[in-house]
Amino acid sequence: MQSLKGKKALITGGSRGIGRATALELAKEGGEVGLVARTENSFDVIRKELSQLGVKFAVAAADVSNETEVQHAVGKIEAELGAIDILINNAGVGASGSFMELSTDTWKKLLDINLMGMVYVTKAVLPSMIERNKGDIINISSMSGLKGTEGSSAYSASKFAVIGMSEGLMQEVRRHQIRVSVLTPSLVETDLTRDGDQRDPDRFTQPEDLAEYMVSLLKLEQRSFIKTSAIWATNPF
Repeated sequence: MQSLKGKKALITGGSRGIGRATALELAKEGGEVGLVARTENSFDVIRKELSQLGVKFAVAAADVSNETEVQHAVGKIEAELGAIDILINNAGVGASGSFMELSTDTWKKLLDINLMGMVYVTKAVLPSMIERNKGDIINISSMSGLKGTEGSSAYSASKFAVIGMSEGLMQEVRRHQIRVSVLTPSLVETDLTRDGDQRDPDRFTQPEDLAEYMVSLLKLEQRSFIKTSAIWATNPF
């Protein structure tokens, strides 16, 4: 197992949900974290939590569907932390409705954020990884990226695309000792999926479970591979 102490990780959608849980888990391992989220005030809670853990961190507000904002955000985080060792592409949005109900604007929004946002961030971080011949990239897809269901045509399309992009990217960067993984969680309890105020571990995978799983992958000895993992709600591993 390799140590994550001192590793620099960039996490999109990093202020809450899966991103927040992963940032805290990496911080507990001694990692330094850079967080990207849409708004500056969304970092209020995670700033306090990371400060209490005594780790170095940086934050930058950006809309991942805007390539210019992404480039500025990544540049800011790299200026504060240094070159990125770990990239976790977590930012995403959902939408449900029949094919005819969903507007083309909704389709475009999902593809711009869930797919192109991942492309923009990866393009900003990858050159340094290639130059140094090392790095880890984890892309968050979904079970909907493995099987389309009624009412999920747009969301599934964006998440299928994430898997295809990840598989192609792995083939390109493995020669540079860069490891690419794509995860396909089922329902994860976040602000977007929670029906009420109560956490329900029987219906959902908790963000902390997925965060622990990602950290366990990152601690494996470095080697190039792609891992597609189905994270089920009641049996996360």
